[in-house]
Amino acid sequence: MGIVELILIGIGLSMDAFAAAVCKGLGMKKINIRHTLIIALFFGGFQALMPALGWLLGTRFEKYITAVDHWIAFGLLGFIGGKMIFDVILNKDEEETSENSGRLDIKELFMLAVATSIDALAVGISFAFLKINIIPAACSIGCTTFIISAAGVAVGNRFGTKYQDKATLAGGIILIIIGTKILLEHLGVLPV
Repeated sequence: MGIVELILIGIGLSMDAFAAAVCKGLGMKKINIRHTLIIALFFGGFQALMPALGWLLGTRFEKYITAVDHWIAFGLLGFIGGKMIFDVILNKDEEETSENSGRLDIKELFMLAVATSIDALAVGISFAFLKINIIPAACSIGCTTFIISAAGVAVGNRFGTKYQDKATLAGGIILIIIGTKILLEHLGVLPV
């Protein structure tokens, strides 16, 4: 498998991370380079780590992982999206933004990174079957996701500064839709 194919796989895998990064950018009053890099590192790092982990697990645990990966992604994305919606409805977001404008919620970022990279775990398992060298593959996927996630934060920030509450509400809804889409695709209701 060549670098072009790996980059295309990285782009495909990074779309959920891009949407989540857009949501994180929505909450920033102005673009924060440090936070953007941390967010991109979380998403890119997990997108690189998960295929490597999947590759290590290989065929041994494939049926167990693929049996629940969609439920885990659905639960995490639904929880985070629901929390975003709930915060907007309670108008809690304004208070938190003024008090914590210089802080990132690392636990939330961790959950988002895990939820958006579960598909990469399955890709790593398929890499084991195909005897693909995992180091360049994981690095390519991670770097691609890093760049796309950083761009997502910038896009979200650009849009979110004008319409923060509406954008945060939309971001929460988008995360729930992504989680639901992942679940429905794996259950066979939607085509993959």
